[in-house]
Amino acid sequence: MPVLEVGGSHVTGAAVDLDRGRIADGTRRRLPLTPGVGPEDFLTALAETANGVLSGLSGLSGFSGLSGLSGFSGLSELSGLSGLPAPPAAALGARGIRERGIRDTWGIAVPGPFDYARGIARYHGVGKFAALDGLAVGDLLTPRLNPRPARLRFLNDASAFALGVRHTAHAESRRLVAVTLGTGVGSAFLDRGTIVEDDPRVPPEGRVDLLTVDGRPLEDTVSTRAMTTHYTARTGRPVDGLRELTALAADNDATARDVITSALRALGAALAPWLTAFEADTVVFGGSITAAWPLIGPPLTAGLTHHDPRLARLTLSVADDGEDQALLGAAVFAARGA
Repeated sequence: MPVLEVGGSHVTGAAVDLDRGRIADGTRRRLPLTPGVGPEDFLTALAETANGVLSGLSGLSGFSGLSGLSGFSGLSELSGLSGLPAPPAAALGARGIRERGIRDTWGIAVPGPFDYARGIARYHGVGKFAALDGLAVGDLLTPRLNPRPARLRFLNDASAFALGVRHTAHAESRRLVAVTLGTGVGSAFLDRGTIVEDDPRVPPEGRVDLLTVDGRPLEDTVSTRAMTTHYTARTGRPVDGLRELTALAADNDATARDVITSALRALGAALAPWLTAFEADTVVFGGSITAAWPLIGPPLTAGLTHHDPRLARLTLSVADDGEDQALLGAAVFAARGA
C-alpha cells in the first residue's frame, strides 16, 4: 500500500507491508517542507516523494518479497510501473479486483484543518501552510503521480498515528486514544479501531487542540511555541524548540523544568474528563517531545489522576517511531476503503 505522511517540516512516503506491519525496504522517501511553502512547491514535493516510492518498488530485485505487500504481489501487480497495461477487470477475478483497488489507492496523512473527504486544505489562521488554504490537493496531485491512482484517501495525521499504533502494538485495545505533542497537540480517539469524531464522549471533531485551559486555547499552554515562549519570558533567554528546552530541564534548569511540568499537568487535566467519558483503556503519546518522557510522564500522570484517580489504571505508552506509525496507519485507512 503506497502512502504519504505530511508533517510541518517534511513529507515522507513509503510502501507499507500491512501483513508484516512494516515499511517495505528501499521505498522510503523524504523531502523537506517549510511552513510558508507555496502551492506549486508543495504539490511538487508530494509528487516527487510519491513517485520516488513507486520507483523504489520497481527497483526491487525481481520484485521478491512483495507477496505480503497488500496489493503488490508480483510483476503483474506492478505492471503500471513499467508501462505495461493493467489487465481488464473481467480477467482479474474478485481477488485481483481487490488487489488492483489497493494498488490504485494512496493513503495520505496530513495535519488539520483539512477537508479530508474532498482533499482540500483549510489552513486559515492557524500559523502554518497559510499559502495552501483552499488548495484542492487531491485533484491537483492525482495527475502528477505515475501511474495515476484511482483514488487518494486523506486522513488526519494523528488519526493515522493512532491506527498505526493499534495495528502494530495495541490490537487488543477497545478504546485507544492517541496524543501527539510537538509543534501543536494532535489527537485521535479509536473505538475498536474505528476513528470517533462526532460523539459526545470525545471533544469536538475528536480534537484535543480545541480544548481550553483557563479560557485560552490548549495550545497556548501545551505546544512548542507556548513552552519556549514561556521560558523566554521568564528568563530572557531564547531557546531553539522543545529539544533544547527539554535538554535544559534534564540538566536541572529549574525554570525549564517548571515550564514543562506546568504545561504537562495542564494537558493531563484537560484530557482527563474526556478519557473518563470515552472509557479509554490505552493512551499512546507520540511527537517530538516524547523523547523526554522521563520528564513529561510524571506531571502528565499527575494531571490525569488529580481529576480522576481511576485513570491511574490506564495503559500509558510512548511510540517514538511516530512517522512509521503514521505511515502504517495511513495504509490501514486506505486499505479499508480500497
